[in-house]
Amino acid sequence: MKRAQTGACMSDRPTIILAPFDADLASDLARRIPAARVGPLDAIAEATGPLWLFIDWLLPESSGLELCRRLRAEPRTADARIFLVIEDDDRETRRRALKAGADDYVLGPLTASAIAARVCEAAPLLPRADNVLAHGPLKLDREAYQVRAGGSPVPMRPNEFLLLAFFLENRDRVVSRRELIGALKGGDQVDERTVDVWIGRLRRALVSAKVSDPIRTVRQLGYVYDSF
Repeated sequence: MKRAQTGACMSDRPTIILAPFDADLASDLARRIPAARVGPLDAIAEATGPLWLFIDWLLPESSGLELCRRLRAEPRTADARIFLVIEDDDRETRRRALKAGADDYVLGPLTASAIAARVCEAAPLLPRADNVLAHGPLKLDREAYQVRAGGSPVPMRPNEFLLLAFFLENRDRVVSRRELIGALKGGDQVDERTVDVWIGRLRRALVSAKVSDPIRTVRQLGYVYDSF
């Protein structure tokens, strides 16, 4: 059973980047997820599939926040899935991590099991065959892992892509923040206010593509994706 689950979750063959690189951690991770490529920051140049980056809050020559900002500014890593490894699980630390461009955070010290859990829980939600969602000018293709508006590609990070897919499947229905966290497999570690950050990013992506904002906030309840 475990072997089958591992194979399924690795269908997207991600490259996992560790910053700083830890050879022992990489070796353990390679045993847990044999199909994954694991390497240091330099390995980004050779990556051909999805990128997963796990960045320590404190680095030898800079801060994880600074590195996260730089990576988000680079075309190759603008849409990568970035996790900041934090030591203190407090609201201000989480806020700074998300503001710097991280998709999420992981409590340190970082372990191979924690990385494997993050990669394998999200991989089944990435591209899926024969599943295209469309509404108005938007078309979301899970197989191609792409969103288009009026035929033009809409750049979108993994969390925003998954949020949009969930909204398109649940139009005209109030969904709570906790429900959205569950849809993204966020678990109990994700603060409900983190959803507001994800929603804000999704809205900006849609507006930048000249798509009118279809997401309506329902006070004390959550959000609705309106069909009209």
